[in-house]
Amino acid sequence: MFDTTELKKNVKIELEGKVYIILKSDFTNPGKGSAFVRCRIKNLETSQVIERTFKSGVSTGCTRPDLEERLVEYMYADTEGFHFMDQGNFESIFVTKEQVGDSKYYLQEGIKLNVLYWNGKIIAIDLPYFVNLKVTQTDPGLKGDTASGGMKKAIMETGLQLNVPLFVKEGEILKIDTRTGEYVERANK
Repeated sequence: MFDTTELKKNVKIELEGKVYIILKSDFTNPGKGSAFVRCRIKNLETSQVIERTFKSGVSTGCTRPDLEERLVEYMYADTEGFHFMDQGNFESIFVTKEQVGDSKYYLQEGIKLNVLYWNGKIIAIDLPYFVNLKVTQTDPGLKGDTASGGMKKAIMETGLQLNVPLFVKEGEILKIDTRTGEYVERANK
């Protein structure tokens, strides 16, 4: 069982037979009444986000889920979903489009990442925090617009669309934060 002091961001919990990851956790101690922890949690199977409040000093009902992480390498995608190779036993692993979700925009052939299993079933993929992607389409920046720190749209090799600074050109490789989907910097070649 988890104590309320253990309910922190990125902790995975099992609650009412479902696995969640804590996105945000706020401890509140009001002047009257007992202290509590308000958490925003995301269901790892359905991606549904809900808020739960746990009273401090009372059993939370949360347990540690029986999760298994396996290192895999992304191979290719087809019309049904995505194919990975388990780095431990070199078996092919199939993951559906629904399980991958928006993470598909960060998958490149050969990228290594973790697949999360719960009760022998794949429930999520764990991307690295940063990936390097090539710009395939963007408008040229206008000279003189750099003082305002302006941004423009760019389309990456995986289909990801994001805002980038005006100085970015087609063909450049950029470092992207997979947690936020935002441009970080130009990648070193």
